[in-house]
Amino acid sequence: MYNACLIGYGYWGEKLARNFKNSDYFNLKTIADLKKKNLVSAKKKFPLVSFYKDYKESINDSMLDLVIISTPTSSHYKIAKYSLENSKHVLIEKPMSLTLKEVTNLNKIAKKNKKMIFVDYPFLFSGTINYIKKIIDKKKFGKILEIESFREQAPIRKDANVIWDLGIHDISILTYLLKKNPYKIKTIIKKNFKNKLSDTAYFNLKYKDSINVLVKNSWVSPTKIRTFKIKFQKAILVCDENESIYKIKVYKNKSKDSWKEYKLEIPNIDLTEPLSKMTKYIFNSIKTNTNYLFENKFNEKITSLVEKINKNND
Repeated sequence: MYNACLIGYGYWGEKLARNFKNSDYFNLKTIADLKKKNLVSAKKKFPLVSFYKDYKESINDSMLDLVIISTPTSSHYKIAKYSLENSKHVLIEKPMSLTLKEVTNLNKIAKKNKKMIFVDYPFLFSGTINYIKKIIDKKKFGKILEIESFREQAPIRKDANVIWDLGIHDISILTYLLKKNPYKIKTIIKKNFKNKLSDTAYFNLKYKDSINVLVKNSWVSPTKIRTFKIKFQKAILVCDENESIYKIKVYKNKSKDSWKEYKLEIPNIDLTEPLSKMTKYIFNSIKTNTNYLFENKFNEKITSLVEKINKNND
């Protein structure tokens, strides 16, 4: 069992604390947060944990193996840098950073200190996306023709726009599934309210082999939507993360020449909470000194692509 500390006990930090505390792999040793009300809340749920206002005091514990960073995005770089320089592995809430330069520098520091960086892209650990990955890798339904993704309704953030917040889920999923970058990007970003940051975005990505991807992200919506649809040559796969059990439906073509009739299949999906699976992945990575999900500059590819999507605004 490894020792971990959590920096930032807010909306997402609470979920991370619960999963690491309940795991068989980590001892949640300390929690740090600048806000008194967050520390009070954390103490009620985790009375045996030590608490700090200064993140450096928490990280300086020589018994720590992993630092979990769930703070405003602007602080990710300095906390991760301090952690790596003090010989700790780090898990960073997405987005890792808002600049490719910072991501690249953190990777260099991690390599120099022989430590690993993990980023909390939760869908990489979900049963749905990993089922879809197997379908794509085996080419079960032929070539991919189109992909559509809709993510609507989420807390409005002050530290990153809607693409860095919601769109990064789509980019991490697409990078994981397709293993390549688009050659053409078109983006429409909107500020519908008095926010400093964009709350709605549409972007179109074109990949080799004629794969067309359309994504819509919006913080403001009366309903929560998390739909991911792939049109293959032989079937259409619809993934709805809001469904409690039957998250994936596969509509298989009954005829090669027509898209009018389908045979519905509902596969069995691993419904284990993604954050729980992520804790196990991190444990195994530290134990075996391997980190296959984040190899080959995976984090840099995602950050670079999100930067380009933001810059290609019409």
